[in-house]
Amino acid sequence: MRRRTVTAGSLEEILQVTAPTQTPEQAAVPPAAAAPASAASASASASREDHGLRTEFEFELPRGYVDEAGTVHRHGSMRLATARDELRPQIDLRVKENPAYLSVVLLSQVITRLGTITDVHAGVVERMYATDVAFLQDFYRRVNSEGHTRAAVTCPHCEGGFEVDLSGGRLGES
Repeated sequence: MRRRTVTAGSLEEILQVTAPTQTPEQAAVPPAAAAPASAASASASASREDHGLRTEFEFELPRGYVDEAGTVHRHGSMRLATARDELRPQIDLRVKENPAYLSVVLLSQVITRLGTITDVHAGVVERMYATDVAFLQDFYRRVNSEGHTRAAVTCPHCEGGFEVDLSGGRLGES
């Protein structure tokens, strides 16, 4: 498993680099001058901007999913789970027959993209390597319970502590 080391000077630097970025349209229009077309879009965009809620997280699989054509897909994205995502597998017949299948169904609902694959279904997750499924289960737990993809680790050589980003990207990369 390939690990990347992340170092930063201070907490402020980490927060600044990991802050949500604005789209070119958002940067061009000052917040006070922006007049939304409808109340629904106004409340949706306001809640996202005001709270800075990040709902989708990029990741890089340790091994990668190999499709029927032999293409390896390593980069993907996972969205935050909803209550419905958590409840739906409970009524799935495959889960009732085999409770271990719960994570396959759950992951297939929240993975929005895997390489060029946008239709990630249970069959795709079933054909992933066990190390990638374990990575995705941990990634799911982190983003849905802790709200971030960083983990505190200790260097085995110097025993210094630092954080790594489990999503696979380096600090500051998009």
